[in-house]
This record gives sequence, C-alpha cells and structure tokens, in this order.
Amino acid sequence: MVNVKGKWALVTGASRGLGFLAAAELAKRGCNLILQSRTAENSQKAAAELEKYGVQVKSVGCELGEEKAVRAMLDEIDAFGVDVDIVLNNAGLQIAYRTEYFNTPVNDYTVSFAVNTIAPALICYHFMPKMIEKGFGRIINTTSGIALEPEQAGYSASKAALDKITIDLGHTVNGTDVCINLVDPGWCRTDLGGPNAPNSPESAIPGVIVGAFVDDKRSGRLFRAQEYAGMELEKAVDSAQEIDAPY
Repeated sequence: MVNVKGKWALVTGASRGLGFLAAAELAKRGCNLILQSRTAENSQKAAAELEKYGVQVKSVGCELGEEKAVRAMLDEIDAFGVDVDIVLNNAGLQIAYRTEYFNTPVNDYTVSFAVNTIAPALICYHFMPKMIEKGFGRIINTTSGIALEPEQAGYSASKAALDKITIDLGHTVNGTDVCINLVDPGWCRTDLGGPNAPNSPESAIPGVIVGAFVDDKRSGRLFRAQEYAGMELEKAVDSAQEIDAPY
C-alpha cells in the first residue's frame, strides 16, 4: 500500500461532502493537500479545518465549468512549487432530472460535460505528464453508477465520457507506477445526491480514496466505494487490488 505521508494531493470539490471527507482521510495519513472549490473563500475555510491534522494545506477557487478558469487554476497550482502526486477529481454537477426527457435541453449536455468531463480531463492532461516524468502518480476520477435513466441524460453521458477518457489514458501507463482509475461513490446523501439517497457520505469512505493507495501498477479499473463501506483502509486496498485492469 502506498505511503502518502509528505505527498501532495489535489482534491476538487473539497469544501464539503465527499471531497471534504476524502481530503480529511488523506490528511490523517500525513498527505498534504490542495483544495479546490468554486470560491477561494470556501476552499480557505476547508483548509483551516484540515490543518489540524498537521499537514500543509493550500487552497484555490475555480469555476470548473469555465476552461479559462481551469487553466488559470492549474497555473496557480504550479506556482505553489510542489509536485502533485495524487489527484482526486471529485467535483461534479448534476444539472437536472427531466421527467419529460424527450425535451432535454442541449444546455444539460454542454454544462454537464464542461464540469464533469472537460475539467477533469484538463486536470489529467496537465498532471499526468509530470507524474510520468517523475515515475509516480495516482489519479482517481469520480464516475457514476446511474444507468437506464434518460431523465439524467446530460449527467450520465458526461460521466460515461469521463469513463472512456480514464480507461484510454490508463492504457498508456498500465504497468507503471502512474495509476489512473475510476471510483463510483454510490448514491449518497450529499448536496448532489440529495436527501433521499440511501447511503450516508461516510459510507463512501474509504472507497473513494483506495485509488490513491493501490500499489499494483494497474489502471483503468472501477472501484465501487460502497463495496468497501466499513472496511479499514488497508483491507479495502487489498480488496481493490484484486480487480484486474481492463486491458
């Protein structure tokens, strides 16, 4: 299992919900953090809470739906002068639930793809070459298990596209110590999942972070976080490493 003490992790959507919980778990293991949320103020507030774990915490604000903002954020992170070893692309947007799904507006797709597909892809494209050069890196892209629901077409399609990007990128590094994988947190009671979801946010821990700790040089896999609910991290990582790469 990877020792993350002293490493740096970028966590998007880190000011609340699963992102905050994941960042806290990484911090407990000694991992330094770069926290992203929509506003610098929210990121700074989260950073102040997580500094109690004795790690270094930096924060950025960024509207992930805007390409220029994402690129500016990446420049800001580079200016920190630290190597980003781990990326958790946790941030996501569920734009609507359309009961009249034949009238789904184009905007559902464009907005969903901007936040859920393009932004994490840009982040991967920025940090993966640095990880490859360094010889180490972990990227975890957050997907969704939603299926057979045209009511959520924009969201589902954007996550399916992210799956494709992740699996294809994984093929280029499979067998190396740069690992890029997917995680499905399950339907949790977060701001995105809503109050009627069957799972607590805490149930997605440690599943949402196992991809940061796997040490078997395999990429392109899907980790279903609810399968690891209640497990100690070490046991969850061992279980996750039983999943084969799809190549």
